[in-house]
Amino acid sequence: MEEKKQNQIDESKYSMETRFIYGKNVTSKWVFTHHVTAPISSSTTFRLDSVERGAEGFLEFANLNKADEKKEPIYIYDRLGEPNKEILEENLAFVEKGEIAVTFSSGMAAISEILGVLLKTGDELIAHETLYGCTISLLNNWYPRFGIKVHRIDLTNAENIRSVINNNVKAVYFETPCNPNLEIIDIAEVRRIIDEINKTRDENNKIKIVVDNTFSTPYCQRPIEYGADFVVHSLTKGIGGFGTDMGGVVIGPKEYRDILLLYRKDFGGVLNTKSAWAILTYGLPSLHIRQKQMVATATKLAEYLNSHPKVEFVNYPGLPNFKFYNVAKKQMKDYAGNFAPGSMIYFALKGKDAEDSKQKGIKFMNYAADNAYTMTLAVSLGHTRTLIEHPASMTHCVVPLDKLAEYKIHPGGIRIACGLENPEDILMDLENCLKIV
Repeated sequence: MEEKKQNQIDESKYSMETRFIYGKNVTSKWVFTHHVTAPISSSTTFRLDSVERGAEGFLEFANLNKADEKKEPIYIYDRLGEPNKEILEENLAFVEKGEIAVTFSSGMAAISEILGVLLKTGDELIAHETLYGCTISLLNNWYPRFGIKVHRIDLTNAENIRSVINNNVKAVYFETPCNPNLEIIDIAEVRRIIDEINKTRDENNKIKIVVDNTFSTPYCQRPIEYGADFVVHSLTKGIGGFGTDMGGVVIGPKEYRDILLLYRKDFGGVLNTKSAWAILTYGLPSLHIRQKQMVATATKLAEYLNSHPKVEFVNYPGLPNFKFYNVAKKQMKDYAGNFAPGSMIYFALKGKDAEDSKQKGIKFMNYAADNAYTMTLAVSLGHTRTLIEHPASMTHCVVPLDKLAEYKIHPGGIRIACGLENPEDILMDLENCLKIV
């Protein structure tokens, strides 16, 4: 009776903030009507009642034509699927406004997965100039071995796509905001140009748009609403929220579900069950409240840095003098339509030259590591703690020093990922650290 009563609730009447906590009202993945919190699944393999049931489960795996979504699925082995991952996937698809989601062991596994599905030997990829360091490594070190050519161009001007387009291009990939310089790419404008090109192509050769939305989280931006075909996330970051569990996800059209699942099964980048449970239980329900605090803090810190005499520049989507402010205002919005410029800041200190600026930045960060209570020298983002790092020598060390300008990475650039501390406390530490440079 309780399950039937739940089915009658019209969840669409409720705000997204509330729906982050409760998720989808019902699921066929696991019946736990008396649990307030979803139970954790700890089994890697599942008992089958008969050979016939096992055969049916294998037939239904990665086969939408055979699977009945209304009935409880047949679980066989963790690498194929299990309840915690699949409930999390339902909710991730929901918050990103996509049709399906498939989770992976890390953000890089998710990126490798979707590009692996979309590209084969002889195909070509268009990618923005500035990307996460490990993504750069994937494209530079591995794709030449796979026979996949990558065109690195400036996608902040979407018209640049026309300069490299050819019949072999099958996908466009970018982050927005970009890691680490926070450049903003107009998703709708990229979509407009790709639509023009796709008019001349058959269905099997249409170009797909893939957007890494890790920096924004779905609370601040939902790329599918602006025309992206696929969204990827490192669940380790803002969605996970506590720095305790790694994960990744690809969100996109329903017709790609089967091949995504097959790729995950065969390449093995499966999200750990306990991580899936933690992200479902702690990360998603608290995402909206964490992001609100982080955005408010980032805005305050960015405004402070922007007016500081020792600071050369501040890149933050919420600053009116930021080059990409207008594009950010157009597409970085929370579910109520409010401007949500995110929690990341990128800035550099003034110096006699780039090397002097770099040395001052290193001095600033080393001092913060020893003396700042509210700023932790560490990579990652979306954590409860405010994290600072030096991309040129840390997250983006794959880029040689003489190539940093080519990737639009300032040699002295400092990246701040705002946490949940009282912003006045962070400002106090910032001010003390700036005094010594």
